[in-house]
Order: sequence, then structure tokens, then C-alpha cells
Amino acid sequence: MRPRRLMFALVVCALVTACVLSGCAGTTEPDPPSSGPPVGEATSSSGTGAQGSPQPIPTSTTRPPVAWRVGARPLPLRPDGFGKVLPTPAVLRDRRLPTLDRLPPPPGGRFRSSVRPISAAVRARMGTTWKPGCPVGLADLRYVTVSFRGFDGRAHTGELVVHERVAAGVVSAFARLYRARFPIEEMRLVTGADLEARPTGDGNNTAAFVCRAARKQTRWSAHAYGLAVDVNPFHNPYRRGDLVLPELAGAYEDRDRSRPGMVRPGDVVTTAFAGIGWTWGGTWRSPKDYMHFSATGG
Repeated sequence: MRPRRLMFALVVCALVTACVLSGCAGTTEPDPPSSGPPVGEATSSSGTGAQGSPQPIPTSTTRPPVAWRVGARPLPLRPDGFGKVLPTPAVLRDRRLPTLDRLPPPPGGRFRSSVRPISAAVRARMGTTWKPGCPVGLADLRYVTVSFRGFDGRAHTGELVVHERVAAGVVSAFARLYRARFPIEEMRLVTGADLEARPTGDGNNTAAFVCRAARKQTRWSAHAYGLAVDVNPFHNPYRRGDLVLPELAGAYEDRDRSRPGMVRPGDVVTTAFAGIGWTWGGTWRSPKDYMHFSATGG
């Protein structure tokens, strides 16, 4: 064989051998591994949920957990205007949703607080939660920020509006909850949009001021004076007769089954608010209002 032909044959043989060893014949580049459905798109088996809810951050070694999308599906209404009370979806029977940061977390993870008059920007966000004719004037209310721990274990900053005469006490109560690492899912201002929205039965906002009557009554609620706070409403529901609020929180009426976020007799939450002279709606005979703490006893 001539040298040139011999060289060509050797090159062809080497290429064929390399191709066989690398598996290049008849193959394509493999697809990247699937990470499962996008976080925030997966829902519970009941098909309910809501966009914009805080979402867990997946790690490189785990699939994204199924997320509940808060506020996605309005409930059918009862004749009294509340949502229909339905069984608690399985994914919410031990609710530990992460927190969406609406304000910067406290620097260094230390408890921080502030108490300020109601600014024009805060007033605009409050919307129809305050209006002329409410039993307390804007000048007597204060915008309060406090640090809290989420169910994700992280430090977050929450916001409340309360009466100026109880603002310091409210800050001290939440400071105790923070030191005890009591988990709170959400703490943001109640807005006019919240009041106008159809009930979805899955809200869990720890909140204070809103100018409204007491439920199923004509007298003003303690919230209308800025003298009440509701803590983790879904974990600590309200019950009067056949009405449960939030409407999907019935699983948390079982107070013998302890789960994070619940308020219980003698715990850090009841002790903290008792320390500032407030009473707990969980001690009432009827209604039972496990979320509710007030300076007025009502």
C-alpha cells in the first residue's frame, strides 16, 4: 500500500474508533434533568390556590414542594355574605407557608421596631379601611413596624396600624414572640382591596386596625379603634354557630392537635399580650376567637 493511502486508512480507522467509544453514532445531546412543575404553579389536589403568594425556594437536591396559592379561588357566598365553610384542604392542615418580604428584613436578624404617625403614603395604602365617621381619627393612629419570624425560620419585617396609646405595648409583645421564635406567616396592612375582595377562606394575615363593626353585630369592633390584633388567623380561627373564619380553617378548630403557629393557653403569645393587659378571644365561651387579642376585652 502506498504511504499516502496508508495514512488515509489510519486516519479513518482512528475516527471510527473514537466515535464508537464516545457513543456519537445515532445519538443526540441529552435533555437537562427535569425539576418538576414550576414553583407557584403546582396546586393542591383540590385545585385551589393563588398567584403572588410567597413561594419556597427549591434546592439543587430536592424537587419544589407543592405550593398553595393563597387567594386564587373565591368561595361561593352564604346568605350572610361570608364564604361557604368548606373542609380544610390537605395541604393546609399543617400550614407552614413561607413569607413574602414586602419590607426589608431586619439587618443582622435582630429585633427592630418603629412607631410613626400615619403618613400620606400609608394613608393611601389603607384606603377604605379608614374613612370619616370611624370612631378614631387618623391623628390618634400609629404605623408600627416590628420584626417577626416566619415559618421559613427567617427574620422578616411586618407592619400594623394601632392606636397610639397601645403602640409601645404592641411592640413589646411582638418582641417577646420574636425572641421565642414564634412563627407568623404574614403581617401587612389591611387595604381597601382586601375589604372589597371576594372571600377565599385561606387568608392568614396578622393584622390590627380596620374600621368595621364586630362580626354579626352593629357595634364597633375593637379593631375599629386600633385596639386589637389578630394573630395567624388561619391557625387560630373564629367560630360562631356554623360560621368559621377563615372559611377553610376548620382543621384548626381541633385545639388538642398542636401545630406551629397556633395560640394556646399559657403559651408565649397569650403571656405576651396578657403582659400588656390585653385579653384573648380564645377564652370566650361564644364566639371562640382564637386569633383575637384586644385592649378592650371585646
